[in-house]
Amino acid sequence: MARDEQLKERWEQVEQKLSHQFADGEKLELDAIIYLIGVQELGQLHRKFKKDHKLDLMHIAICRLLEPYGYYEFEFFDDEGWPHYKVVEQLPQLKAGEQAVLMKEAIVQYFLEKEYIK
Repeated sequence: MARDEQLKERWEQVEQKLSHQFADGEKLELDAIIYLIGVQELGQLHRKFKKDHKLDLMHIAICRLLEPYGYYEFEFFDDEGWPHYKVVEQLPQLKAGEQAVLMKEAIVQYFLEKEYIK
């Protein structure tokens, strides 16, 4: 199976499973999935977050997702349990579509590692 086809199938699997679990089947957007990963990585699942914390959660998710690609490296957890990452390599300039593909690929890898999908 071609790499693009496999990514598409796996992305749809992630999207469907998360949408069913968290949005009553209504399709979750990429940003919502990134947010959910941030909440998962923080580990404070039943907490309500303010708007600025939601952006921080998305940042955590992006750092975690792109860490295997060598762009970020985990540094430490602060006193409140928030993970902190440092930039190892600057992200290349990507077009919007290329960014979406990179994030979808990273998300699929994340959920494969977590054994959420196969």
